[in-house]
Amino acid sequence: MSGHSHWAGIKHKKGLEDVKRGKVFSKLGKMISVAVRDQGGDPDTNPRLRVAIEKAHEENMPNENIERAIKRGAGEIEGVKFEQIVLEIVAPDGVAILAETITDNKNRTLSEIKRILSEHNAKLASEGSVKWMFSQKGVASLNSAGRDKEGLELTAIDAGAEDIAWDEDLLTIYTAPENIEILKQNLEQKNLPAESSEIAWVPQNPVQIDLGQREKLEKLLEALDDYEDVQEIYSNLK
Repeated sequence: MSGHSHWAGIKHKKGLEDVKRGKVFSKLGKMISVAVRDQGGDPDTNPRLRVAIEKAHEENMPNENIERAIKRGAGEIEGVKFEQIVLEIVAPDGVAILAETITDNKNRTLSEIKRILSEHNAKLASEGSVKWMFSQKGVASLNSAGRDKEGLELTAIDAGAEDIAWDEDLLTIYTAPENIEILKQNLEQKNLPAESSEIAWVPQNPVQIDLGQREKLEKLLEALDDYEDVQEIYSNLK
């Protein structure tokens, strides 16, 4: 596998100083509510919920906001009904994008996404025409600084890795989505806590583009990322 091309891997991570707290917390609240609605409110048996709560804690989202989102997803609090949609996007130079969205108004979200894409010479694709280029995986990362890389690879395989990839000192570990928590626990038992973990769409055959086109693409990804209904973005950019 050539590497994980999740948007987080090619952008400068936005902290709360760059994005309004309300927008960040709104995205996280939607993510938590949908995870609860689909697979229940117990993070011990719901990997998606567990990952969403971990992300909320990383962004210092108040516990009361997290609990309210869980109750909303469980139907204990009246509120808007969220729908999760994975949008398939074709960008210039053979770049394919998947955008995970959560919305209470599908028509509004599609209209806004189409506007953003039109401004950056990209377009929505028909269902299935892009998603086949990706596989859903559990993804965890380890920093190898000061450690033996070959030893880390063997440890990752013992912990349940299906595949691995290096990006300088960062080791990315891939496993089946349902096994991501087992992988994390196995790593922790070996005193190797993962720096990050998630369930993500991983490109099967990443593409390479020149620097000028990459800069244009990153402007598109930034515009999508700024839109409140977009939760996660994945591309097949190498």
